[in-house]
Amino acid sequence: MSLQWISRDGKLLLGARIVRTFSYGFLSVILAIYLKLVGFDDILIGIVLTATLVNSVFFNLLSSAYADKIGRRKILVIYAALMIASSIIFFVTSNYLALVIAALVGTINVTGSEVGAFLSLEQALLPQTVSDIKKRNSIFAIYNAVGTFAMSAGVLLSGLPSILQNYGFDKIGAIKSLFLIYAACAVAVLVIYLMLSKNIEVKDTAKSGMSLKNISPKSKSIIMKMSSLFAVDSFGGGFVIQSIVSFWFYTRFGADLSSLSYIFAIAGVLTAISYMASTKIASKIGLVNTMVFTHIPSNVLLILLAFAPSLSIAVSLFFARMSLSQMDVPTRQSYIMGVVSENERIPAAIFTNTSRNISQAISPSITGIIIQTLSLSAPFVVGGVLKIVYDVGIFFSFRKIKPPEEL
Repeated sequence: MSLQWISRDGKLLLGARIVRTFSYGFLSVILAIYLKLVGFDDILIGIVLTATLVNSVFFNLLSSAYADKIGRRKILVIYAALMIASSIIFFVTSNYLALVIAALVGTINVTGSEVGAFLSLEQALLPQTVSDIKKRNSIFAIYNAVGTFAMSAGVLLSGLPSILQNYGFDKIGAIKSLFLIYAACAVAVLVIYLMLSKNIEVKDTAKSGMSLKNISPKSKSIIMKMSSLFAVDSFGGGFVIQSIVSFWFYTRFGADLSSLSYIFAIAGVLTAISYMASTKIASKIGLVNTMVFTHIPSNVLLILLAFAPSLSIAVSLFFARMSLSQMDVPTRQSYIMGVVSENERIPAAIFTNTSRNISQAISPSITGIIIQTLSLSAPFVVGGVLKIVYDVGIFFSFRKIKPPEEL
């Protein structure tokens, strides 16, 4: 595939995405299990996972306020440096307070898909790195596909602790080795961001930032309505982030880290393929229809997963769900960037992603309570129902609002 239509900065952003999501892959599988092994109960684990999502909210707001004043490249470099710091904290201590602080400041991702501060900036930058507006859908599909393939490779690395235990490492020590690899990935991300050119910086800082005052009434209405619906979707999604699903497989069926690494790697490959398929589907039935009509079946499968009687059936349902559940991601991102003007893209990305992050940050701590009071599988039902509500809302709110290429 020729990528001549993507600028050098676009290719660097894709490179950073690959390295970053590779590290997120193994971290999302092992983190909840690691916390359980060092003595945290379900509620405390939920709080730490929530802290990793709260930091996404904080850093998105920081990006909106200062990225175009300080410089987009500098902000990205700072975030990469915080990745390094948090990984070192997780490696050197299992103190609960220290780990919560590391989760709050470290741009750690445990969802199995990226929701952090890097995403909002890169999402807004990507359209300006392509030479043809008709390639906007394609760049978002590629961005998500390469990230998911990389995450799948990273997930495979979560099986490394099982191998290290054969060479004298205890289980906790073997898992902690992955935090060093996470730090090395963060260093690589930092170096890539340092190579970005000045072309990624905003031309008119007077029209930048979080304020909606420079946004047209039509775009403002779209952004606010989208943000509200995304909040519902992410609140539901927060009950089934990858760390929680990994914990569910581990606790309910006794799946070991090696098995989990293969399960999530295969799921990641299916997801990455679905990203590329979503572009072709969207070209035929439109972005909104693609978002909705692939997402509803995936959420029905999520609810069915809660009642799986065996590991083999659970894995089959999980694979079926993952082949559909993320098709709305590149289509959603492309749709938002398509229905607002160029100078409105960063506020649109910030607002919609922040609403997602805030609502998703709440769910994991509630998940711990639901697991303890109802059942281990109850979060899947709650999450699936909420996400179907979102799908219906998206369809009836935006089916008549078309991006330029669909008019």
